[in-house]
Amino acid sequence: MSESFARYPSLSDKTVFLTGGASGIGAEIVRAFAAQGAKVGFVDLDADAAQALVERTEGTVAWEQADLRDIPALQEAFGRLKAQLGPAQVLVNNAARDDRHDWREVTPDYWDERQATNLRHMFFAIQAVAPDMIGAGGGAIVNMGSNSWWEAVGNMPAYVTAKAAVHGLTRTMARDLGEHRIRVNTVVPGWIMTARQKEFWATPVALEAHRQNQCLPDLIDPVYVARMVLFLASDDAAMCTANNYMVEAGSI
Repeated sequence: MSESFARYPSLSDKTVFLTGGASGIGAEIVRAFAAQGAKVGFVDLDADAAQALVERTEGTVAWEQADLRDIPALQEAFGRLKAQLGPAQVLVNNAARDDRHDWREVTPDYWDERQATNLRHMFFAIQAVAPDMIGAGGGAIVNMGSNSWWEAVGNMPAYVTAKAAVHGLTRTMARDLGEHRIRVNTVVPGWIMTARQKEFWATPVALEAHRQNQCLPDLIDPVYVARMVLFLASDDAAMCTANNYMVEAGSI
C-alpha cells in the first residue's frame, strides 16, 4: 500500500465479498482491501487470472469460480466463501463487461444476456448477503456504476442502460436496508486505464479527445477507484448512503 494512502482501522478483519475480482478494477479492489487487513473473497469465471491474483496478493484472499449469469452458481459460490471467511460485512458488486455493439444488430437474446452480465447479478448478490448483514447490525454495499450514461456514450446501448439502472438499484436498496444500518452506494468510474481498455479502445486519438473532456489532465489509474470503494466500506463513511461517488476526473 502506498505510504501516501489512508489506512482505515475499521476495515481490519472485515469480511469482504466482491464480484469480478480477478482483473482490472476488481483486482485493484481486492489488493486494496487485503492491504487494509480485510478478509477478501471474490467470485470470477477466469480461473487463471484469479489464482494468479491470490498468489501475488499478501493477506487473506480466497476466490470461487462462477459464471455470474447463473444466479444459483453465484449463490453457491458466496456460500463457499462464507464457509471459508465468515459472513460478508462488505459487498462490492463490481463485475461487468463493456462490450461494444451496434444498436441495429442487438437481438432480444443479446439484450437479455447483457443485462444478466451487467446488472441482474448485482441484485441477487445483495439478496444473498443482506440477511447476514442484518443479523450483524449493519454492513456496506458498493455497486459499480459508470459515467457512460451521463456522458451519453454511444455504441453500447445495452451496457449503458444496465449501468444507468445500477443507480436505481442503489437508491431503492438503500431505502429497504437502511433501517438495518446497511449502507448502499454507487461508485461511478470514468474512463479507467485498465489493461482491457488499453488493449481494445485506448488509441492515441481517443485518449487525447478524452483528456480534452476531463477537468484534470491525467488519465485515471484503477487504484483511485479502489480508494473510493475503501472509503465507502469504512466506518468513515457511516452516514453515506443512497448516493453516487464519482471517480472520473471531472469528465461529466
